[in-house]
Amino acid sequence: MTDSSLSRRDAVKLVGGAVFAGVAASCRRGSDAGSAPGPDPAGALGDPMHYSSVRSLASAIRDRRTSSVEVVDACLARIDAVNPALNAVVQLRADEARADARRADEAVARGEPVGPLHGVPMTIKDSLDTAGMITTGGSTGRASFVPERDATVVRRVKTAGAILLGKTNTPELTLSYETDNLVYGRTNNPWDVTRTPGGSSGGAAAIVACGGAAFDIGSDYGGSIRLPAHFNGIAGIKPTHGRVPRTGHIFPFGGTHDAFQQIGPFGRYVDDLVLLLPILAGPDNVDPAIVPMPLGEPGTVDLSTLRIGFHVDNGVRTPTPETQAVVRAAAEAMADVGARVDESRPDGIEESFGLGFGVFGADGRAAVRRLLRAAGTTEASIPTEGPARSAVELDQLLVDWYDLRSRMHRYLEDHDVILSPVNAKPAIPHGTTDLPDYSYTLTYNVTGWPGVVVRGGTSPEELPIGVQVVAAPAREDIALAVAGHLEAALGGFEPPPI
Repeated sequence: MTDSSLSRRDAVKLVGGAVFAGVAASCRRGSDAGSAPGPDPAGALGDPMHYSSVRSLASAIRDRRTSSVEVVDACLARIDAVNPALNAVVQLRADEARADARRADEAVARGEPVGPLHGVPMTIKDSLDTAGMITTGGSTGRASFVPERDATVVRRVKTAGAILLGKTNTPELTLSYETDNLVYGRTNNPWDVTRTPGGSSGGAAAIVACGGAAFDIGSDYGGSIRLPAHFNGIAGIKPTHGRVPRTGHIFPFGGTHDAFQQIGPFGRYVDDLVLLLPILAGPDNVDPAIVPMPLGEPGTVDLSTLRIGFHVDNGVRTPTPETQAVVRAAAEAMADVGARVDESRPDGIEESFGLGFGVFGADGRAAVRRLLRAAGTTEASIPTEGPARSAVELDQLLVDWYDLRSRMHRYLEDHDVILSPVNAKPAIPHGTTDLPDYSYTLTYNVTGWPGVVVRGGTSPEELPIGVQVVAAPAREDIALAVAGHLEAALGGFEPPPI
């Protein structure tokens, strides 16, 4: 590591001081803690600017301490610098984004009311429709497909003022833990380009980690937000099933495994997720699974009252010793603020991996074939055939699924939070996916519970190691509060060497 890379890391940590500690500082640590302030509303900008938090960028643009044009140019410069090595951004609208930024600055100069993301640059995973911009979903039949309207979540962040820079790579139909497809090829990890950034939101996580966008929006069917967050050293959240609409996603709502899929944001800091989730959440009157469930404030959570269960082995695949050590450090950090901590895991957790993949494949991949036909794809990069369950087998599978969910839910009678590994390993070399390693994320698609990932440590190979923070349904506030504290206690985001 060079002196310049050390100074850059130190600069980022100093820049984000208020942001790193923001959520943790805003969470009460006992009855005598009072009402500690949340992230600095002034939002100190960083040097380099492209590693600043979403909140600090939005605040600085509103207050005219910087301009949207400057921020957009900084992110576009990062994309130019790193994307040739990463292949993370697959469609770019540089000129249009600069024009959007000029208009955003003019609106501020006129004193017009602006949204919470006004002038902040973002990228969007290529599985989410973007009006007027090619959206392939990684499938060759859609190589030139231009949607007429935005996905619901894209429309919501645009309405809040965010500026779209481009689209980020995804495996075909989002159905792989590695990001590669026949349209755009393979995406690399910014910590080591011989390794995968994960999938299916690998392009999103890689470019956010490099400062090429302030945030991105991913989708998670079996870990596709949480795994890339872990592999790339950033923060991401899979919300509760029913929280965020999936309208306009390449793999739409519906089907036997509808409850597995959620849409959620990526950022470098937990506070980015705190800001973005309320913007994305809530019914759109299209996705029939979305309900107006309450969304609490992480800053009101009293960490000292929480009941924390943690495990370092789920009975399916034992993680690396360093991964286990990071989870134990997270548990100790929660004990340090007075939380009750015990080493335990929900009943049936070891069954969730096999059951989850059973539900995925129950239709013999009929849904995959249907979506490929709709896309006009004749050559696919993902399996299109598999054994379908009989009616009797499907009935038993669904009974077993709901029995497992019920048994796991009982764990929440005595626990508010589960801390666990995100994956059995840090980022792996390309082409070496071993599915049981991914069982730690799939469990919480099977249950539909919310999960946040935050960086908690580093492997001997100098790769990020994340911690998964899971809470009960609709308690994203608790998961985010705990993740914010762990971010402050364990170090959180560091810039990759690229």
